[in-house]
Amino acid sequence: MEPFFAVAIFAFGLCWGSFLNVCIYRLPRGKSVVTPRSACPHCGDPIPLYHNVPVLSWLILRGKCRSCKQPISPRYLVIELLTGLLFLGCYAHFGLTLAALKCAVLGYLLLGLVFTDAETKLLPDAMTLPGLALGIVFSLVVPVNDLASRIMFGLVSPALRSEISWRVWSLSDSLLGAAVGASFLYGAAAIYLRTRGVEGMGFGDVKLMAFIGAFLGTKLTVLTIFAASLAGSLFGLSTILAVWIKRIRRNKARGSSSRISSSISSHEARRRAWQSARLAFRYYEMPFGVFLGGMGLLSFLFGNRLLHWYWRPL
Repeated sequence: MEPFFAVAIFAFGLCWGSFLNVCIYRLPRGKSVVTPRSACPHCGDPIPLYHNVPVLSWLILRGKCRSCKQPISPRYLVIELLTGLLFLGCYAHFGLTLAALKCAVLGYLLLGLVFTDAETKLLPDAMTLPGLALGIVFSLVVPVNDLASRIMFGLVSPALRSEISWRVWSLSDSLLGAAVGASFLYGAAAIYLRTRGVEGMGFGDVKLMAFIGAFLGTKLTVLTIFAASLAGSLFGLSTILAVWIKRIRRNKARGSSSRISSSISSHEARRRAWQSARLAFRYYEMPFGVFLGGMGLLSFLFGNRLLHWYWRPL
């Protein structure tokens, strides 16, 4: 990497990270990301330009508002740093190319959606729908290079290959990836609604998966869904286990202070703890977009290597 370009791109990413913080806070609340100017979320005091410098302002003010002294979430600092590192990583991996721009756009939007979903359980259309459109557009300038494209291209005669642009196959991969991702999530949500009678997945997840599919293509879209489902399941199981252990300890503490025998108290503590864990599992609203977004970015960066390693001959 050229040091000058590396520093400039990192600083550029920090600035875009500051804007992403505005989007994460305002879009779920239906507010404009342009006006009014940035202000403290506690007292509403406008933030002057010299206190709105990415990273440095948060550190200088020690994470507090200059007026009301209320704490400012460290999420602002984390988002700015992650965006700067994301842009720098895309430059380091792809150089000054359109592929680096595509990676930066994908990572930027996914980063915003992951934190928005984790914080508000919402996935704004202002991020997912433009992401879908950009994924399709990028497929015309940066090859998706998916398995479906290779198969379709291999079925075409050599004479016809020279007449059909690679952009046609790349675009078809992008559209197919978006359709597969959205259809899979929509079908899973519909099945869950019919069997359980409650909504298990919002339509925002469907649009998010269409956006990811447009960037990744069919093969990596399927990998993203599988990896996100696995990560979400592990998170759900760990949540149930944590609630169960916590309630067992609490119920045992209550039982030991009563006159009930220790054996009965221990059995009752486990039974009540399991009931609490089941309720937590049933009513906890898991931000599945966090797992879809995180696995989507990992699939984009490392998915082909992983699949190549998995399918390699023994």
